[in-house]
Parts: sequence; C-alpha cells; structure tokens
Amino acid sequence: MKSLVTGGAGFIGSHLVDALVAKGHEVVVLDNFSTGRPENLEHVKNSIQIVKCDIGTLGDWNKNFKGVDWVFHLAALADIVPSIQHPEAYFRANVDGTFNVLQACIKAETKRFLYAASSSCYGIPDNYPTTELAEIRPQYPYALTKRIGEELVMHWAQVYKMPALSLRFFNVFGPRSRTSGTYGAVFGVFLAQKLAGQPFTVVGDGNQTRDFTFVTDIVAALIAAAESDKQGEIYNVGSGYTTSVNKLVELLEGHKIHIPKRPGEPDCTFADINKIKNEIGWTPKISVEEGINEIIKHIEYWRNAPVWTPESIDSATKDWFKYLAD
Repeated sequence: MKSLVTGGAGFIGSHLVDALVAKGHEVVVLDNFSTGRPENLEHVKNSIQIVKCDIGTLGDWNKNFKGVDWVFHLAALADIVPSIQHPEAYFRANVDGTFNVLQACIKAETKRFLYAASSSCYGIPDNYPTTELAEIRPQYPYALTKRIGEELVMHWAQVYKMPALSLRFFNVFGPRSRTSGTYGAVFGVFLAQKLAGQPFTVVGDGNQTRDFTFVTDIVAALIAAAESDKQGEIYNVGSGYTTSVNKLVELLEGHKIHIPKRPGEPDCTFADINKIKNEIGWTPKISVEEGINEIIKHIEYWRNAPVWTPESIDSATKDWFKYLAD
C-alpha cells in the first residue's frame, strides 16, 4: 500500500504517518511546514518521502499522487483569531488547498480519500451529544473554511464518485500538539504554563466542557475509515465523553486564574459517535486521564512554546471580541 498525507509533519499528521509506517505502507508527506515541524518526523524520515510544498497553489507537487492508494488530507491552517485577521490565507489553504488536492486525486484515480473536518462547523449546537445531522453554524472563518472544504469533498464524492469520507474531529490532544506563536488550543497553552511554573489561564468559570479525544484514537479512526467500504459519508470522531476545563486543571496539577469568557465559544462540545461505531466499527480507547499521563511523559516538547499570560492573551484576542461579540 502507498499512502499520502498532506500536513504529515503536523500534530495529527505525524502520528498518522507513524501508524502507516508501522502497517508497512510506503508513505509520502506533503507539508509546507508553516505549522508542521520537521522534528515530528525525524524518527521516520529515512522510511518516508517528504515533499515541501504549498497545496494552496498549483504546482508539480501533484505528481506525487501517482500510484497512491490512500490520501489523507490533513493540511490546513487552524486557530480562531488568525482566521479572523487573515481570512484570505485561510481560504487559500483550507478551501483552495482542498480543491487542488481533490483534483490531484481525480487525476491519479486515488482509491480512498479521507478529509480531516472540524467539529467547529457546529458552532454552538442545540443538542448534546451532537450528531452529524446538527445544524451547521460556523462562528469564525476557520470553521467556515473547513466546512467549505468538507462541502467540496462531499460534492466530489457525489459527482465524480470519489471514494471519499469526511471525519469531523473534536478537541484532539496528545504529544506533539501545536506549539506555534498563535494563541490556540488549551493543551498547548496549559502545558507551556505548567513548565514555566505559571498558573493556568482558565476562560470563564472553567465549567465549560470539551470532548477531548486522544490523537491515537483519531489516527485509528482515520485508518478504520480508509479500510471501510463507505463512501460520501460524514462521521463525528470524539471520545464519547465530555470533560470540564476545571477537571483538566486538576489532572494537570496546577493553580489557575480566570480570564473573560469569549463570544462564539460553546459551553460544551460532545460528539455523538454512534454513526462511526455502527458503520465503521471504530471506538475510542484512551481516556482523558490516560492521555494526560502520556502527555506528561513528553512534556519537554512544550519547553520552548509561548507562555501565555492574561495580558498577552487579552492582546492576542482583541479581534475575537471585536468581531464575534453580539
């Protein structure tokens, strides 16, 4: 088998590459290293092909799709505030990039296509756990561009009979989670604060809950979906549980301070995963407690990550409040 992973040097992508190499696949990684890190692939670099390129623009990178059996499209720009500030970059990476990859797959007659979608497309849902049939309500450009990418994938599956599936990931955590200079996911923020001996900056009262899903469970879902015979379907991928941010602080063992609650953020994310369980046969295996124990073993990864303070967060999120407040 030959597999291609866009964004393969990133957080989820590098774990997927590990799993595919372990399965004996020939693996090609496409990444522009805007957020992906070469060190994430250092341990397998002699076993894979790494192509530095930008899928948001046309180029000869599409020649790497020839002879590929499975394509996993994970490359994307993430985070909320930068998407508000630079929507054109997000549209190019997440929408144009997805279109370009789909076209490369059509030309190469790829056997399976897996799209990494985002549960942020649900915005603030009416019901929990949230099913795939919930109304789509993106609150910011990142969520919108990921949803448009998913629409492209589903349309290509319908019109061109592309053997494609879309997996909507809920709050993914684990070793190698992003450490860019952008204020983003809670684990990256908290782990750097823990290493620096600083208090955890808890948004609001901390009672909001998230469906924290361990990265190896996400990878297992991607591979199980690729191995299935399903086509043109969308699946939630979550842990089946929801955990409060206050509980996260307790598990990470630190002090906390509170910062203002932000508009456009749900009080809960909680995936209904019955569809993927029943149709694909995938179930999550790693609890939040087990996942945090695994992260702590690799905590030095976050040693050079930005250490966010209430003041720096306030400065970084001004546009969040400016544009998303009612």
